[in-house]
Amino acid sequence: MAFVFTPEAPVAVPVAGSNDQFAVRRVYCVGRNYAAHAREMGFDPDREPPFFFCKPGDSIVPVAYDETLDIAYPAQTTNYHYEAELVAVIGKSGADIEVDDALDYVWGYAVGLDMTRRDLQMKMREMGRPWEIGKAFDRSAPMGPIHRASETGHFEQAGLWLSVDGATKQKSDVSHLIWSVAETVAYLSKFFRLEPGDVIFTGTPEGVGPVKAGETMKVGVERLGELSVRVV
Repeated sequence: MAFVFTPEAPVAVPVAGSNDQFAVRRVYCVGRNYAAHAREMGFDPDREPPFFFCKPGDSIVPVAYDETLDIAYPAQTTNYHYEAELVAVIGKSGADIEVDDALDYVWGYAVGLDMTRRDLQMKMREMGRPWEIGKAFDRSAPMGPIHRASETGHFEQAGLWLSVDGATKQKSDVSHLIWSVAETVAYLSKFFRLEPGDVIFTGTPEGVGPVKAGETMKVGVERLGELSVRVV
């Protein structure tokens, strides 16, 4: 079979402590999965069913622990926001997964940033339109090395934080997730068949806000380390 043009290789995220790479398939994101963040965005945090949006696989930008990644301030926005997240990655295929079995499908975890053109997202929300231009733009999902769940265990609780130029902006714990990782995986699998390489950004806590060119974000999750990303 001949391609009209050579297809790009999949985005590959390093696996911590090895030379292995994890090929990214799809990127799912959970919206408003911390009660305090739901409140700061103007919503009732009652435990309604989770909702999801997607980013393209090539929105993922791998970030090594020993580097500061430079990402450009994106076009068409004046309100560029950070959102610190725990990321779960899927290691085997499944649909209609039961909650009690869901963590068997989680191969590992990583630190992630769901970068957002907030002004464009809000404009689309007010118009009742999809969020893609606010969420799914190029290089909008910096992500650290993936740690095997067999080594870290699963994340029922762990500190999560983000700072900008040394000032703490987000500080919470994944125990405050409205929908746990297992519940999120099980619910998502009712609507999509999950496959190896799928990546799930599990939601951000309160404290989201703007970042400007020249500022450096440090984002971390307990047991997973800390990433450094500079906006240029």
